[in-house]
Amino acid sequence: MNLLLDTSTLIMLVQGRSIPDRARLAIENTENVVLVSLVSPWEMQIKFAINKLELHQPVRAIIDAQLAHGSFTLLSITLAQIDELSRLPSHHKDPFDRLLIAQAIVENLTIVTGDQHFRQYSVPCLWE
Repeated sequence: MNLLLDTSTLIMLVQGRSIPDRARLAIENTENVVLVSLVSPWEMQIKFAINKLELHQPVRAIIDAQLAHGSFTLLSITLAQIDELSRLPSHHKDPFDRLLIAQAIVENLTIVTGDQHFRQYSVPCLWE
């Protein structure tokens, strides 16, 4: 299975917070590919800059450490994914989450998220 971590899930993991067993086991399963979109560090950096996210090291260092550890692979943003945004209904207003949804649709990914808004779209979600 190809998994895409939403930003909240990524933050929970790097901060050592617990996530539901089903999501954790899927992420830890070496048969699954775990991806993090470039959208997530971008969102994290913005939230950190406006004091909505507390981090103990720079976003770049956090992401680089996870990449070096082999925790996930970075997913680039493509024009096809951006184009998919034009076809998404406006159930969810968050632009970062909307791009994650578009990426999951275009790349056939399952999003690991606890955000119920994602389930309003035709994209597989995994959490509990």
